[in-house]
Amino acid sequence: MTKALDLFDIQGNVLKAYGRFSFPYARYVFLRVRHGERGRKFVAAVSRNVTTAVTWGDGPNEIPKPQATTNIAFTFAGLRALGVPEASLRGFPSEFMMGMKMRKDILGDNGPSSPDHWDPVWQGSQVHIFISINGQKLEFLEQRYHWLLEQINQSEGGVALLAGHRGNDGADDLPYQEAHALVENGKLTSKEHFGYTDGIGDPVFEGLPDAERYVAGRGKQTAKGWEPLATGEFILGHIDEAKEYPRAPSPMSLVRNGTYMVYRKLHENVGSFNSFLDSEGSAYPGGREQLAAKFVGRWRDNGAPLADAPDAAAKQEWDRRFAQASPEEQDRMLSAFTFDQDADGAKCPFSSHIRRINPRASLQTTPGAFDTPGALANRRRILRRGLPYGEVKDSSRDDGNHGIIILMMQADIHRQFEFVQQQWVNYGNDFRAGNDKEIILGNHDAEYPSRAVLPVSPDSDEAPHFLRNIPRLVETRGGDYFFVPGMAALRMIAEGSVDPT
Repeated sequence: MTKALDLFDIQGNVLKAYGRFSFPYARYVFLRVRHGERGRKFVAAVSRNVTTAVTWGDGPNEIPKPQATTNIAFTFAGLRALGVPEASLRGFPSEFMMGMKMRKDILGDNGPSSPDHWDPVWQGSQVHIFISINGQKLEFLEQRYHWLLEQINQSEGGVALLAGHRGNDGADDLPYQEAHALVENGKLTSKEHFGYTDGIGDPVFEGLPDAERYVAGRGKQTAKGWEPLATGEFILGHIDEAKEYPRAPSPMSLVRNGTYMVYRKLHENVGSFNSFLDSEGSAYPGGREQLAAKFVGRWRDNGAPLADAPDAAAKQEWDRRFAQASPEEQDRMLSAFTFDQDADGAKCPFSSHIRRINPRASLQTTPGAFDTPGALANRRRILRRGLPYGEVKDSSRDDGNHGIIILMMQADIHRQFEFVQQQWVNYGNDFRAGNDKEIILGNHDAEYPSRAVLPVSPDSDEAPHFLRNIPRLVETRGGDYFFVPGMAALRMIAEGSVDPT
């Protein structure tokens, strides 16, 4: 039997995608530590209001869902500024020490995504602390934000709030990054600005509440069927898929039940997306919406996977079954699919978003080669959090202030996020796609135009469709690498009691 996780010691945003728990509004705040001792007192004050991963309920003796959540994380420089001993700091992995900007060449953050073009808050090396606030209502968000401002003021200069976030109408000095679920026909949705249903299929791992209930399509494929991934792929201090503990500094109490978070602000070039989709859709046999589905691997309206609904007729039947299914059955329909019957990519292209981000077992070219068919992909899985930001005021233009804030949690930034970004998003050799980039997130370059092949079945009379001159659809506007400590470790940091010996 799998040992349950200590949910009181894990921060809530690690295990919960708050947007799916009715927290559609968010603010992300960044701080700099000005004085170590007073900064630690600030961390202590905030820690008393940090939201844990404990399960919420409405019954007797249940812990009620909060009106607003608060979570905290630190850059490497932030841990140093708060007085974490050098002997512990030297044990952190090099990519975390360096930070996102210094890894730009690995991540493909060039051209318009270069750090030179990031929001002012990311210029220099000033960010030390990340604090996220999510609210069930905007008023609850405001109340928690003003509480946070009070804690900053009471730190007596121990920490400083950093401005420099871009907003609407050219503003670039906002004191926080806002984010919120998008509204469609007066209702909150799980859409993003390109129109796709987002937030489907987050990984399931050992120790999660209801892991067995949601494991199909979200865990790992084995000879026995779907099983949860190893906890140590996401949470430090636990065994990972290699039957080892993830690399970590000492003492273990500093990192146990913590994780690493990649914060990334991504601007969406909606005008370029619509223009490219219109021009290519007019020539694509399946039409505009089927082509949009090929870009991501899911249909835009409800997330139906191309692996099970590859064309309009199959989609119509899938929609009929989906409408009649229970919520649990709907979740399985969205997630519990494989690419076993799509080895040639005729249904879901090799350059589509979901196939690059989670290839499932499709990288195994020899059936039966592994007891765990997805072994080549299981060590690259990432927990995804975050929300869209801004509003699209003119869908024919790329400028404006709109995109998505994505928070990615994992036990090893280099093995997980950086590998996926470098080898699977911006390079296609593992998918037999040569240098072809992932269509949506790839760092497409006008000087060296990108292409992608949309294959067809070998026994089809149709010819493959070639996408040429793919524009850069997403641009990086900022971000960094953060350590999200467990609650016990957070108190150690606040007390200045981390002891590497």
